[in-house]
Amino acid sequence: MIHGNTTGLKPSQIKALEKIYQRRLPAVEVLTIELARYLTEQSRELRRQIGLIIDRGGEVKYVILGDDREIVIPDVTGFALGRSGLRGLRCIHTHLKGEPLSQDDLNDLALLRLDVMISLAVGEDGSPGTVHFAHLIPPTPAGQIHLLQKIPSIYNWKFDFAAFVRALDVELEASRSETVDLGDSREKAILLSVSQAPLREAEDSMDELAELARTADVVVLDRIMQRTRKLHPRSLMGEGKLKEVVISALHKGATLLVFDQDLSPVQVRTISAMTELKVIDRSQLILDIFARRAHTLDGKVQVELAQLKYILPRLTGRGTAMSRLMGGIGGRGPGETKIEIDRRRIRDRIRRLEKQLAVLGKGRLQRRQRRIKTGVPIVSIVGYTNAGKSTLLNALTQSEVFTENLLFATLDTSTRRLRFPEEREVIITDTVGFIRQLPKSLLGAFKATLEELADAHLLLHVVDLSNPRFEEQIRAVDRILQDLELYQIPRILVFNKIDLIPAEEVAPLCRRFEAIAVSAHRRETFSDLLREMEERCWGQEIRGN
Repeated sequence: MIHGNTTGLKPSQIKALEKIYQRRLPAVEVLTIELARYLTEQSRELRRQIGLIIDRGGEVKYVILGDDREIVIPDVTGFALGRSGLRGLRCIHTHLKGEPLSQDDLNDLALLRLDVMISLAVGEDGSPGTVHFAHLIPPTPAGQIHLLQKIPSIYNWKFDFAAFVRALDVELEASRSETVDLGDSREKAILLSVSQAPLREAEDSMDELAELARTADVVVLDRIMQRTRKLHPRSLMGEGKLKEVVISALHKGATLLVFDQDLSPVQVRTISAMTELKVIDRSQLILDIFARRAHTLDGKVQVELAQLKYILPRLTGRGTAMSRLMGGIGGRGPGETKIEIDRRRIRDRIRRLEKQLAVLGKGRLQRRQRRIKTGVPIVSIVGYTNAGKSTLLNALTQSEVFTENLLFATLDTSTRRLRFPEEREVIITDTVGFIRQLPKSLLGAFKATLEELADAHLLLHVVDLSNPRFEEQIRAVDRILQDLELYQIPRILVFNKIDLIPAEEVAPLCRRFEAIAVSAHRRETFSDLLREMEERCWGQEIRGN
């Protein structure tokens, strides 16, 4: 099969190109003189560029017919990358005007991870002329990633290709092993931010993205920030810059690109078409973390629902072949494409999950109503993720809710009882942590779980005082509480982790924000908080006595 546009070719010309598939190169030769001459003669006759993709065994995998300016390389992602990051393929193509390798040629070399890229000048008599040759190298301090050579004539070019690719593999693998553990099976990511926000805000968001990546057990190889006046509607950043990023990611051994900004379906398709690296955004990373952390049936259903709603508009398929025909009288027609079937199945699954969530919601409602009937005050702990909410719950109630120094370590709601003197007690609940730019799909899906907050008599807003961005985190939680229409519920602002900051800074900050300071790891710091909770819950009763 000839790849490219064969319109206008005679059957004899197509057969002449197809004969190239029968040739096999010796492993030590990058290109034989006989094959070079055959290519240039055919290229001169057709007045088009001709390209070959050849593997290291010397077998011709693709014959490509271009126009007078370029060839279009077919999809080669079926050929796996080696430990060096090379694909084990070489590209050889003709240049009708004897021009050197173009920037597109060099981009293909780097993006497709080819062993070498070679252009053959076509002489006026159809003989092979100057050879331009390029291969990848470990990035230099100046940022150079490939080496270019010009060979005046293929007739006196002595080149042991087998020895060359062995040495190149060793060099590139050694370079990659300096930045990444090649034996580590975890995803390796480049974090990207294309932002119009103020620099400080963009940097804070990137720090948080890096922490999200750590929580998802992703190895971060690099962070790239681009400030721009205008976001590119199709690729977020310009295509030239995006190609640079992808090439750099491939050199470093990355398997994943993570964007700090939410990508539109068009942007996901455009970026994915440029690279075989996985491409996700901040929302998808958070969804992945939630999927790992959900343990209860409620949590699992809510996460799957959020994931499906996120995936549906971004679902893409390759090809337009009809995958199934409808049968029966009056049912014959074009049928459904594979992507249409996938979309229909996702919509059906979404409807089933929404019904299941409604049933689970009724069970939660009954449990909440029973708690309300007891007349026991309900206190809910809210706050930014990793602020220490679950640790505080454990310390207050002497329980063992799972805790870890990760974002969204606790996903499912936990409920415990906290006893006070005079036989008084409260029901205290711990909910999922909040975060800036919480995906709308998640906020909607977890609204059912967060209904627990609506029944609360008091909210404990826990803040990690040791975090340099604690003020922004307070504002982010306040915004989410407003979105959930819960801002009217009385709140106590609780500054946690005071043992991690200088003692002289705690009191002024507490006065400024009207907060109560605690360390969830030190029960002796709880007295002020317990006193305030008792006052808020039974103040009139206490004062009446």
